[in-house]
Amino acid sequence: MPTLKSNHMNDSKITIPLKRFILIEQCPTAWKEMDLYVFRDESVAFYVGQSQLAFSRVWDHLLGGFHGHSLIGHFVWCNWPTSMRFSIELSSSRFEEFHSIGNNLDAAEKYLIQRCSPCFNVSQNNQPTPLPNSYLPPNAPFRRRRSLNMLIHEAERAVKADDTKLWLESMENHAD
Repeated sequence: MPTLKSNHMNDSKITIPLKRFILIEQCPTAWKEMDLYVFRDESVAFYVGQSQLAFSRVWDHLLGGFHGHSLIGHFVWCNWPTSMRFSIELSSSRFEEFHSIGNNLDAAEKYLIQRCSPCFNVSQNNQPTPLPNSYLPPNAPFRRRRSLNMLIHEAERAVKADDTKLWLESMENHAD
């Protein structure tokens, strides 16, 4: 499930596992104000970007990855199924966190790049984080060429397994 991380009342950053993100076809209304995005795992940011509609731009990267038009998109698919555990973070340059830089979108993106030191952002990033050895580089060939529909089906099965596990754990806790 997506999590909301908030510093202020209306500043709710969305963090959602990639395997859940790719199951959402239409941008939820509450996410339409989000203009910043981060691809990451639990310990490292891979890429920070901006767009007037971050949800759609993340999808552009994912779809472009199949055809070599997006470095981060290709990286996601060549590391599938491990990349199912990546997270997508969506936030807004209008949040209080970016007030000191005038809530400017370009400045907010620069701030996130400098704070996160993502692996694949080279512009405005003095020290990109080295890609962990556990991942294939973004120029690697796909290990298993799959259609988007097959990958979505794999993500659906993984989400269902996660949800079933959580449900069973909650039932065990209620039985105590």
